[in-house]
Amino acid sequence: MIKARLVFEDGTVFYGNVFAMADDRYGEVIFNTALSGYQEVLTDPSYSGQIVLMTYPLIGSYGINEQDIESGSVFLRAFLVKEYINFPSNWRSKKSLKKYLEENNILGVEGFDTRAITRFIRDKGSQKALLTTSEEDISVLIQKVASSQGMKGQNLVQHVTCSEQYDWEKPQEEEFRVAVIDCGVKYNILRQMTTNHCFCTVFPAGTSAEDILSGKFDGVFISNGPGDPEPVNNVVQTIKALIGKIPVFGICLGNQLLALALGGRTFKLAFGHHGANHPVKNLETGKVEITSQNHGFGVDLESLSMDDVEVTHINLNDNTVEGFKHKKYPAFSVQYHPEAAPGPNDSRYLFKNFIDLMRQHRKKKIY
Repeated sequence: MIKARLVFEDGTVFYGNVFAMADDRYGEVIFNTALSGYQEVLTDPSYSGQIVLMTYPLIGSYGINEQDIESGSVFLRAFLVKEYINFPSNWRSKKSLKKYLEENNILGVEGFDTRAITRFIRDKGSQKALLTTSEEDISVLIQKVASSQGMKGQNLVQHVTCSEQYDWEKPQEEEFRVAVIDCGVKYNILRQMTTNHCFCTVFPAGTSAEDILSGKFDGVFISNGPGDPEPVNNVVQTIKALIGKIPVFGICLGNQLLALALGGRTFKLAFGHHGANHPVKNLETGKVEITSQNHGFGVDLESLSMDDVEVTHINLNDNTVEGFKHKKYPAFSVQYHPEAAPGPNDSRYLFKNFIDLMRQHRKKKIY
């Protein structure tokens, strides 16, 4: 059994055993509180640059199937669990988690005290770390972590966006055409759009507003994605040029980019929101939704102009902004994932809200 060490930049070290072999990995360590859905987590582009720890103790029990993927690759740096289950039992399973991780060159380590690591991150905040099988002295490893690149200031979207535009699956009954700005879009967002009679064309993150508007789309969707939103200035400039001309809907990173386009600011959360059990209050209805979330940055409420923007959703754990809409233009966004995958479906009404917005805008015939 190969030993591994998780070395944080402050010198704290945790010990585990490798169950899926790959090269050493640097990254920001975050914890995810979902009870299931590890395959969706592995294939979510929003985890690019991160080492992901699952708080649920038993991982691997249902293996890997061919349906529950959220992108064309695995983007996280490494995967940490309490106990790996190497005998999957599920009728859809095609391979073990171990095999899947090794096929994608992802280091998987079990045997960690995941509860202790989670409490450490909650107390100290997210940090850079190194997951390694090296036997080098700890002082050498700490020095390596210190010299590695952190999450803030990195434009990770450029590593996960598509290289060229493509059309997603055509719905049986097409009602609307939607341009998707791909900052790391999850497939289930596109599936939900298709279910709601939208034919999606997915564009690389660097696409200009002019190229999108020339397509005569009914609406624009700004996708989820990884990392710090502030360096993704090309998408911010595109959104600025689209606001007021076409309905805009953003999810997760799309929420942050829309805020930046409207003159707001973003900030790094202490340890982010990652999991499928986050309570969010809809301020328009008074209802509480249990939501799926995955982000390390938030929108600065004080930076938004209340003359132009109305906050529609707040997080009941820390009161951060979870959604807002423009008072004049057809534009709104949420910080969480209404498409879930994994997670609850409390918030799927937001896709219907986008449909209604496009329908109203179409009647005005403004393009």
